[in-house]
Amino acid sequence: MTSLTTALRLALLALVLAPLAPRAALAQPEARSMYNQDRLAELFYARRDSLDDIPEVRYHNYVLADASGLDIVARAKLYSDVGDGDVATGKQRLTIPAFLNGVYMDAAGNLPDVGVGDTLILPDHADLDFRAYAPFPRHWAGAASFDKMFVIHKGVQAWAAYRHGELDRWGLVSTGKDESETPNGRFNFNWRELHRVSTLSPPGQSWDMRWVFNFFDERGIHIHQYYALPTNGAASHGCVRLMTADAQWIYDWADGWVTSNGTANDALASRGRIIRQGTMVLVLGQQANGVPQRFRQTETGPELILVDLPADPYSIRPGSPQQVQFDRARRAATSS
Repeated sequence: MTSLTTALRLALLALVLAPLAPRAALAQPEARSMYNQDRLAELFYARRDSLDDIPEVRYHNYVLADASGLDIVARAKLYSDVGDGDVATGKQRLTIPAFLNGVYMDAAGNLPDVGVGDTLILPDHADLDFRAYAPFPRHWAGAASFDKMFVIHKGVQAWAAYRHGELDRWGLVSTGKDESETPNGRFNFNWRELHRVSTLSPPGQSWDMRWVFNFFDERGIHIHQYYALPTNGAASHGCVRLMTADAQWIYDWADGWVTSNGTANDALASRGRIIRQGTMVLVLGQQANGVPQRFRQTETGPELILVDLPADPYSIRPGSPQQVQFDRARRAATSS
């Protein structure tokens, strides 16, 4: 069994630790979220199939246990099981599950925050197109008439990109924490910058944001790459944090506005009379309370919870003055 196969078998539905352990790394400092993002991206996006050819995935619970009752022994058994009897290989293969579960992995590949009684949710299919494990529907009839549609869901702390109602790509996010919550509503991508220094940077510091795409101009709220992986739940100052590969992909994939001063590529200088809006952005869901819950337990085992998307994207309330203005113009055009 290949490293990729085992990693995805353990990880891609270990999308979250079941209502889980106080040891869960979501309670740990951001510094414990540092992984090799390039390596993760290679594993996530190594395969691309026709959407209709991706099989459905079922899940089962894996409970860490050992007769000794010792966490360290239960973890050693986990490493051995995942590594087909080899502990070192198992630790290497657990990199992706650790990321997707929000579980801290140290430099030696150990999972010190996981132990006896903790439950991992594992898929019955491995090595699939990453979209097989998305908490979003693969087909969205309400978005079929839109060239592109972008969704951020705060409850599952994830994003999804659709083309004509078909899931194109998805990933994890970290949205605004409780005191600076990312606003819900309907927006559009506006201007973008390859590099921007946050206006919230403390004196003498530079909080660098890369692959920045604004979607709420009046409040300065963007999506952007972040140095730590978005596994710690809602933790930002309002913006939406992404892993590097996702921020880069969205930067190229989404369309920004066209104004009387230029296009999205002109960054802040493009502010002017908006001639054409960019790709629609929906921010949905209630603030995640601790670990994002992506599964429900049923009599037959764990089941992936799919985000409920609106039948009509315009039914989502406008989130900014720009949307109010264009809604008014759209209604006027329809009535005339």
